[in-house]
Amino acid sequence: MLTPTSTRARLAGGFPIINTLASVLALSLGSTVHAQSGADDSVEEIVVTSRFTTNDRLDSATGLGLTLYETPQSVSVMTAERITDQNLGSLTDVVDNAAGVSARAQDSSRSTYSARGFSINNYQIDGVPIYWQPGNNAGETQSDTSLYERVEVVRGATGLLTGAGNPSASINLVRKHADSRELTSTLSVSAGRWNTYDVTADVGTALNSSGSVRGRLVAHYEDGDSFRDLAGDTKTVLYGVVDMDVTEQTLLRVGATYQDNEPTASTWGGLPTWHADGSRTDWSRSKTIGADWTTWSSEVENYYADLIHDFANGWNAKLSLTNNINASTQKLLYLSGAPDRETGLGMNISPRNADTDREQTSISLNLSGSYRLLGRTHEVTFGVVDHQEDNVAYSRSRSNVAPVGNFNLWDGSYAQPTWGARNLDIDLTTEQFGVFAATRLSLTDQFKVVAGGRVADWEQRGQAYGASRTFGDTGVVIPYVGALYELNDQHTVYTSYTEIFQPQNLQDRNADFLDPITGESRELGLKSLFFDGALQTTVAVFDIVQDDLGQPDGNFIVPGSDNSQAYIAAEGANSTGYELEFVGQLTPGWDVSFSYTSFDVEDASGTEVNTDNPRELLKLYSSYRFSGALDRLTLAGGINWQGREYINATNPVLGVSERLEQEAFSLVSLMARYDITADLSAQLNVDNLLDETYYSQIGFYSQLEYGQPRNITATLRYRFR
Repeated sequence: MLTPTSTRARLAGGFPIINTLASVLALSLGSTVHAQSGADDSVEEIVVTSRFTTNDRLDSATGLGLTLYETPQSVSVMTAERITDQNLGSLTDVVDNAAGVSARAQDSSRSTYSARGFSINNYQIDGVPIYWQPGNNAGETQSDTSLYERVEVVRGATGLLTGAGNPSASINLVRKHADSRELTSTLSVSAGRWNTYDVTADVGTALNSSGSVRGRLVAHYEDGDSFRDLAGDTKTVLYGVVDMDVTEQTLLRVGATYQDNEPTASTWGGLPTWHADGSRTDWSRSKTIGADWTTWSSEVENYYADLIHDFANGWNAKLSLTNNINASTQKLLYLSGAPDRETGLGMNISPRNADTDREQTSISLNLSGSYRLLGRTHEVTFGVVDHQEDNVAYSRSRSNVAPVGNFNLWDGSYAQPTWGARNLDIDLTTEQFGVFAATRLSLTDQFKVVAGGRVADWEQRGQAYGASRTFGDTGVVIPYVGALYELNDQHTVYTSYTEIFQPQNLQDRNADFLDPITGESRELGLKSLFFDGALQTTVAVFDIVQDDLGQPDGNFIVPGSDNSQAYIAAEGANSTGYELEFVGQLTPGWDVSFSYTSFDVEDASGTEVNTDNPRELLKLYSSYRFSGALDRLTLAGGINWQGREYINATNPVLGVSERLEQEAFSLVSLMARYDITADLSAQLNVDNLLDETYYSQIGFYSQLEYGQPRNITATLRYRFR
């Protein structure tokens, strides 16, 4: 098995820890009395808030502005406090620690995300949909967390708001806004392993005497090396936003973000899996396939304007304009083959010089409010979203390509090839248009029904690698229905159902595009509140059926492409499983987040699919702020455990099928923070405390990628006031 050897901190099979934790929670919570009355506005009476969750109303699932407790789906929130505690610097760091979702590296600059066995490609920024295909190469998964107030993850299908998409999850990035009428600012500086340093400034203030115009500026700069030989990265992030109260009922918000990633010795793909004799390789974690000139740089720009108006009758409208530009420059080397164990000879090389530019423009209009029917008050929302994406990619021919030589002695001093003329590879336009509506019917004080639907149009046209492409669908109806029944003041049972529509940008071994994915998604769960809402729990089971899900077709490559994997449609892919989540405050100063996910994904014949996604995830993180003489000290720690993952690949030397497998492993983290003064704090984070050796991905073109070793970061944070 393809399994690194190291000291492991595994959890035993069968997860007795879950039964133990559940028993402890049941005993400690069984005597609690909830303070809610059971009326329609009962959730508003929650007065205790954990640092790890929120009582805010969210639009990322239904658009109705429901709380976590009122939403008939599994929803998790990574708060600003949680992000700060764990020193989560990128969106990938957040996904690694969020409930029910996982990340997988493809190389040094790209990651893919998944949930419930399927890829995540639905994203929102402040509730406005944007679209990233798995493996996009222009900095999407490196998005810096200094831009965001929190990150919301809605698991399951979200076609009501996002249109075409997988039934995996939707990630909503909630920006920081200019909501302070007083001068508030923080400055933090950090230093970590591999000569990594960063500084972040966040300043907000009123821009006029009345405070009706407010501004906020965020700046972040980071520079450092990597655990991989030769590698490093320089990151610059800027964000500015102005909030203006045009009237007492009307808010105008205008903002822009910019992020520049300038990595060195970037990799494209991973390390070889086999030696020339057919045996498995065992590289050092620092081994690289990058050269001293390879880079996968990216620039991400986002411009947006929101106009929000609250009507006198309780209705509100929001008009949003968003322009998102992702650009990348790539000078890379793709190394493949099976090197000789002793001489290191036998590796092939394919240099690449390319650049991409993808621009997305969205306009959305939402109208929400309440209405009276049959003597009761109900909520409703209407929305229209028009989205266009223009994707252009170029590459250059190459000559004077030198042989790899002894890969065992690879030090990145490989000579850069001679680059030729610039050629157009991709010129595609994708348009999506959707109209949706949803309502929450309060049939009784205890029984609520959420029902809605979306009518979606989707079209892609243009050319890719010389082949014309025109396909899409119009008038696709995506229904959504959910129901919640309040058993008592503490517990609510819920269920939801929606259908799936997902065009696939995948081609088969004949270069034909696969048919769109269709299917259904169902979820049934129980949500509970304890300690006056300070602790929230969710237990959910789900069942997802997909048809025509694209799966890698062995080692076949799409004809006419640049080493693009060919895919084959899998009929009747079915994902079934369950999730547990406990998040909130157990006692004053003690916050905890625990989640466990387990599922199986099989096609109609019973064959497992998407096996490179871990079937089990357990994530535990807890922080405790001491009282009394130690009231300035906060300690925190966590364990991220994931079950095995694997793919079946063909040994290129022996010609036989072999399983590439990553066994179950745990990553342990610790944090200590000390408040030197009321405004100055010092924080120490240790990630991968046990220095676990593991693969962050296996099987991408039958290669492998190592995860990060133990890392230590020290931070000083000062709040000006």
